[in-house]
Amino acid sequence: MLAVLAPGSAARAQTIATPAPALRVASAFDPQTLDPHGLALLYHSRIAFQLYDALVNRDAAFRLEPALATRWQMTGPTTWRFWLRPEVRFHDGSAFTADDAIFSIRRAQGPTSQRAFTLRGISGLKKVDALTIDLQLDAPDAVLPEKLLMVAMMSQAWAQKHGVEKAQDFNGKQETFAVRNANGTGPFRLVAYQPDVQVQLQRNPDWWGRADARNGNLQDATFLTIRSDATRLAALASGEVDLVLDPPFQDVERLKQDAKLRIVSAGDLGTQYLAFDQASNELPGSDVKGRNPFKDRRVRQAVAQAINVELIVQKVLRGQGTPTGSLIAPLVDGHLPELDKRAPHDPARAKALLAEAGYPNGFGVTLDCVNITWREGVCQAAAGMLGQVGIRTQVRSAPTNQFFPKLSQGTAAFVEFGWTPTTDAWSTLNGLLRSFEPDGRGTFNAGRYSNPQLDALVDAIRTEPDLTRRRARVGVALRLIHDELPLLPLYRRTLNWAMSSRVQAVPWPNDLIELRWVKVK
Repeated sequence: MLAVLAPGSAARAQTIATPAPALRVASAFDPQTLDPHGLALLYHSRIAFQLYDALVNRDAAFRLEPALATRWQMTGPTTWRFWLRPEVRFHDGSAFTADDAIFSIRRAQGPTSQRAFTLRGISGLKKVDALTIDLQLDAPDAVLPEKLLMVAMMSQAWAQKHGVEKAQDFNGKQETFAVRNANGTGPFRLVAYQPDVQVQLQRNPDWWGRADARNGNLQDATFLTIRSDATRLAALASGEVDLVLDPPFQDVERLKQDAKLRIVSAGDLGTQYLAFDQASNELPGSDVKGRNPFKDRRVRQAVAQAINVELIVQKVLRGQGTPTGSLIAPLVDGHLPELDKRAPHDPARAKALLAEAGYPNGFGVTLDCVNITWREGVCQAAAGMLGQVGIRTQVRSAPTNQFFPKLSQGTAAFVEFGWTPTTDAWSTLNGLLRSFEPDGRGTFNAGRYSNPQLDALVDAIRTEPDLTRRRARVGVALRLIHDELPLLPLYRRTLNWAMSSRVQAVPWPNDLIELRWVKVK
C-alpha cells in the first residue's frame, strides 16, 4: 500500500533522514592537552587550532593571511600595529577585544608556555583602542607577523574565572581547567575530551569566518586515538572512521587502489632528526665512563656515515620520504639546496672516525624513541646499523606523554624526533639550536648544544630588517650547523592522508588539517 504524504512532509522526512555532515578522524596520537600555550606539538595543534584562532593564519596555498587581525603594519623601526577583527565572539558569547589579545600574548610568553620560543623580542604590548594593539620590540623584526602563527587568542575573563591565567606546565604534569576545557573563537567548539580516547567537536555557527566561500559543510567532528595501525585501517575500511591522518607507510600503495578511498599527499615542511647529548661530561647510561663521545664531532660524523638513511626510507617508509642532510626543508625561507646532500653511507669510514676519536671499541648508548610503529621501525633500523660500527645502541620507546618531556627538558642521551617549522628559518634555529635559556631560547634544544657563534647569528637573524641580509645570515648559520652536526637530519616524510571518497580535505605541508575547509558528501 502506497503511503500518501501531506504537502511539505516529504521535505521534512528527507530532512529527518539525512544526517548532518560529520567527520570521524583517526590518528595514533592523543593531543594530551587542550591548553593552546601549554604544548607545541603537531598532534596537539591539530585539535587546539580548531577551537582557537590566532591573529594570523594561512590560506590553502600556505601563504600568510589575516585571522583575528584584519591587517598589520610596522609603524616604527621597533613597533608593529595590529588592527583586530570586530564583532568576534568567544564560544561563551563574550566579545574578543584588545585586552584579550594582550593577555593571550603575555600568557604565551610565560615560563610554562611552550609557545614562548617564537615570541622572543616582544618587549611591550599596548592597547591603542578596543580593537587595536601595538607590539613593541627590543629590535627591528621584519617577519614578526609570521611568529604569531599558532599563538592562540584566549578570553582573559574565562582564564581568570577558571584559574588558568598561566599556561599549563606540561612538563611538570600539571592538571588545570584548560587541559580538558576550551573557550576559543575558532570554527569548532569543544563538546568533550576523553584523554587517549577521543575529542568531540561541534560546528561553531557564530564563527567570524563562517561566510568564507572556502568553507566546508562539517557540523560535527570526532578525533579518535587509535594507536594500532591495523585497527585504524580496519576502522577506515569498515566505515567506522572517515579519515586516517597517519596511514602506515607499507599500506599507502594498497590504499591507493581502493576505489572507496582517496589518498591525498603533500611534501613535508618538517624534518626528522637525531639529537646528541652535548651537555653531559659523561654520557648517561653509557658503558664508557668519564667521557661523552657525542661531544666529539668525529663521533657525530661516524653516526651520520653509519646510518643508511636511503635504505631506511626505502624499506621502513616504503619510499614515502626524502633523505636529507639539511636542517630545514625547501619550503622554509633560507633553505640551501647544496646542504640537502647527505654524507655517504660508509661504515668503514665510521669505524675509522670512532678510532680517531678514541673509541676503537665503540660505546653503548640508549636511543629514545616515541612508541609509534614507523618511528620505532626507523629507530630499530638505525640501531642495527650503528651496532655494525661498534655503537651498541639500545632503543627505548615510550608513549608521547613520557617521550616529549625528555625532549624539551634535554634529558635524553640520544633521541629521535621530528620538527615541523614555520616557513621562517629563525623559529627553527631559535627553537632547536639556540643555547637553552628559560626565557624561550632553545626550548626544544634536546641535546643542550651551545655555540656562542651560532647564538650570535640566531640573534642577528631575528633583528635583521633587510630580508636579503637576513637570508645571507641564515645561510651562514645553516653551513655552520651542517659542519658541526649538533643535530643529524635524516629525512622528510611524504605526508599521506587516507580518507573515504566522500571526504574532501586540503592537505597542508605541516600535516595540520583545517576542519573549516572539509566537505563531506
